[in-house]
Amino acid sequence: MHEETTLARMCVDALAREPTREAIEFGGDWVCWGQLRALAERLGALLRQSGCHAQAPVAFVAHNRPSGVAALLGMLAQARTVRMVYGLQSAAGIARDLERLEPAVVVAASEVFSPEVLDVLRASRAAAIALSELEVAAVPSFEVSRSDSSDGHAPPELQLLTSGTTGPPKRFGMTHDMILRHVVSANKNYRASDVDLSREPPLFSYYPLGNISGIYGVLPPLLRGHRVVLVERFSVEVWRRHLQRYRPERASLPPAGFRMVLDAGVPPEELASVRSLASGAAPLDPNVHRAFEARYGVPILLSYGATEFAGPVTSMTPELHARWGKTKLGSAGRPIAGAELRVVDPETGEALAPGQEGILEVIAPRIGPEWIRTSDLAMVDADGFLFHRGRADGAIMRGGFKLLPETIERALLLHPAVSAVAVVGVSDRRLGHVPAAVVQFKRDVAQPAIDELEQHLRSHVYATHIPVAWRVVEELPRTASFKVDRRAAQELFEGPSATS
Repeated sequence: MHEETTLARMCVDALAREPTREAIEFGGDWVCWGQLRALAERLGALLRQSGCHAQAPVAFVAHNRPSGVAALLGMLAQARTVRMVYGLQSAAGIARDLERLEPAVVVAASEVFSPEVLDVLRASRAAAIALSELEVAAVPSFEVSRSDSSDGHAPPELQLLTSGTTGPPKRFGMTHDMILRHVVSANKNYRASDVDLSREPPLFSYYPLGNISGIYGVLPPLLRGHRVVLVERFSVEVWRRHLQRYRPERASLPPAGFRMVLDAGVPPEELASVRSLASGAAPLDPNVHRAFEARYGVPILLSYGATEFAGPVTSMTPELHARWGKTKLGSAGRPIAGAELRVVDPETGEALAPGQEGILEVIAPRIGPEWIRTSDLAMVDADGFLFHRGRADGAIMRGGFKLLPETIERALLLHPAVSAVAVVGVSDRRLGHVPAAVVQFKRDVAQPAIDELEQHLRSHVYATHIPVAWRVVEELPRTASFKVDRRAAQELFEGPSATS
């Protein structure tokens, strides 16, 4: 790479592409590079007119829309520090996040600027810029920033909220240089410089723009000239239309999507063009993994990563799958990008032998040479393959017994009628906490009684693991990253209608 290349320069060059060239498909319509450039330049002018310092942090309430992508490219082109805020939450939640961040300017979709949010901005003297379709304008009475917030001489960052892999969710800053070197330039899908990516089937991008997966799904392809089909939320029907229209060889699904595709009865011929399916962000149930590959004959290539690692640290490649796929079912592959893995005893911290389950620790060279302790249960086998078992920090303490929700969930998923399940801890006056289960059944099957599920569980787990309360739902509550929303699952048991 040329030594003068910067992330800002790449964004400027991308926005300067032929104005009529297609960039993003959204809602069935194409948005061209000229439209993205016009919004990015207008936003840049509004940021300058706001009077905020060039190194002042900008809070960006991100949504998966072309206007959001154009805004991000525009701010990166100006070498701004951008603090991502999760957009798919309540107005009160967004207001709380902004109050903690104390930004000089807030950029967000127009509907974000609720009375609660404006009250926070008024108190912090921040400017506000609203995105609407492919338009951008200052919010009346909030045109000028009176905040003296500045990051001084610190290098510009893109600050993301972690998912909690290494503890409670927190902000993680990736410098623009780190993004350039490790997210864009090192991306294995865009190493060939002589390929005209504008003629390739577009990439289907569904992870939220505000997290690391969303950044990987938007920045590398667009900066390299690859078109993107952008959706606000994943759905099987939209995914199927993408496959039918563009016939891509490489595709991806969130872990929850594999069961959704199976339950929807998608015909195998609709996946005829697909040579491999990538997935990550959460463990994939081995039963679903096995059933999907058996039905569709498409290798599932799992990976494992986190915001705190600046991306993936393991991957099951096509070559690894061809040799090991049947014997390493459910594995997230071997370390990549120079990463190192070890599994340690959760109590003593001592390294465990291959094949033993414990807490995963990672060295991610993108971040540094130190071991990073995660909150994930994992096993690394003798061949160096990672098996991600779930989170260790969600343990339920039932009296003197420590219960892992994943243990109960795996056992319930063995029942032929169960499609998805979430086990959470609910308060108990006598025992402290007890397990409760939210169950989603497969379509077109007879729903078993709760007594049958309890009897099924007793043949797989100890009596202490049997949930004391149950809820049956049409669809498990999930976050925008398609992980189980455990807070929402817990709320199902906070009212008087919980079934025990």
